[in-house]
Amino acid sequence: MALIAVLDYGIGNLHSAQKALQRVGADARLTADPALVREAAGVVLPGVGNFGRCIQALESAGLDELAIECAASGRPFLGVCVGMQMLYQGSEESPTVPGLGVLPGTIRRLPDGVKRPQMQWNIVVPRVPSGLLAGLPDPVWAYFVHGYAADNEQHAVAVCDYGGPVVAAVEDGALWATQFHPEKSGASGLRILANFVDRATAAAEAA
Repeated sequence: MALIAVLDYGIGNLHSAQKALQRVGADARLTADPALVREAAGVVLPGVGNFGRCIQALESAGLDELAIECAASGRPFLGVCVGMQMLYQGSEESPTVPGLGVLPGTIRRLPDGVKRPQMQWNIVVPRVPSGLLAGLPDPVWAYFVHGYAADNEQHAVAVCDYGGPVVAAVEDGALWATQFHPEKSGASGLRILANFVDRATAAAEAA
């Protein structure tokens, strides 16, 4: 089984992400140990709640620079929900708190005219071929809980419609991220996590 490090910084859905990864065959471990994180075949950064509090918790755990290192390393890395948002340069939700800056752009409030947060199942619409979304049915339903979203579609591989197109998933080489929660998205979400584990396993075997 591939060793997948789930960054443990005391926020939100860490255990549910870990259990879902275990369910698809990964040796998923919650950890703040830099040595174990660097040993892992893949790294996952989950997150729920407020952008600024998540960044500050990551810094307090001493994992912010390590997250940047892993996300930029070419090793499989998966950001989930606010874990995706933290990869950007900043967020309107916490304008004085810089993001990790791995991806270009800012996280902005969902548009006027829609209920905020989006807390529902929605259809994920692929835009380009993607390893993250490989083998999924058409349509793909996923579960979203968020009031903010990325303003830059440069690396977007899928969107959802919520008052207009909203970035739902991004892929930049081995860096993958979803605005929705794969661990709460039924069979499709588990397939996405399995795709990530397969990618991490293949990368580790090729190293």
